[in-house]
Amino acid sequence: MKKILIVLAFISVSQIFNQAQSQDMGVSFSFFFPKNGYFSAPISPFSLRGVGFNLTRNIALESGFSLYRMSGMNVTGMDFESKEPMVGPFFNIMVPAELILQFGNDNIEFRLKGGGFAFYNFGTKLNYGNIDRAAREHLGWTIANANFDFDNKIGYGYQFGAEVTSYFAQQFGVSLGANYYVGGSKLNMRGSISGGSEVDGIRTVQVDYPDAKLDYTGLEISIGVIFTTR
Repeated sequence: MKKILIVLAFISVSQIFNQAQSQDMGVSFSFFFPKNGYFSAPISPFSLRGVGFNLTRNIALESGFSLYRMSGMNVTGMDFESKEPMVGPFFNIMVPAELILQFGNDNIEFRLKGGGFAFYNFGTKLNYGNIDRAAREHLGWTIANANFDFDNKIGYGYQFGAEVTSYFAQQFGVSLGANYYVGGSKLNMRGSISGGSEVDGIRTVQVDYPDAKLDYTGLEISIGVIFTTR
């Protein structure tokens, strides 16, 4: 291994990191904003990000993992849609693999990122409140109560982002980064929806959504303060 680029360990809502080419240390805050979901944050101290090595001076590989408590994410591939998350809360471990293009000088550094990621969820729960409202509007019923089973499988996708670090003094800098994730995992939701209206009466319909997927789409933002020894 030629150089270790960054070591991140989240403490509370913060993470400590180490940029190997200059042996930088610092603290950053990282947050995740899912599409049609609820704001989420990593769980301390179970995250390690940016571990990698340089292929050349300007190209590097990085990986690691983050453990998130996802407050809520949405579902695609069903007959009805919702602007509110239909899954959550749950715990999520995400492992990225990134190719980094880095360039700059002693005052500022730019890093462009791209690659893939895989994830797995724990303690996954359905948000029946949002599911029932979406099903009620789709079916035109007055009331609706869903009861679903689902699969919990490994998911994957791709991601891209950028990071800029500005050094305001010889031993002090500020970092701002963002990654956008696009992925999903198969849920294969199936079960029943009970309800109806005053006109049609009460009934139960069996439903099967084999193409239902957890929509792992969202923006991760990090802001950091760096103390460098270079």
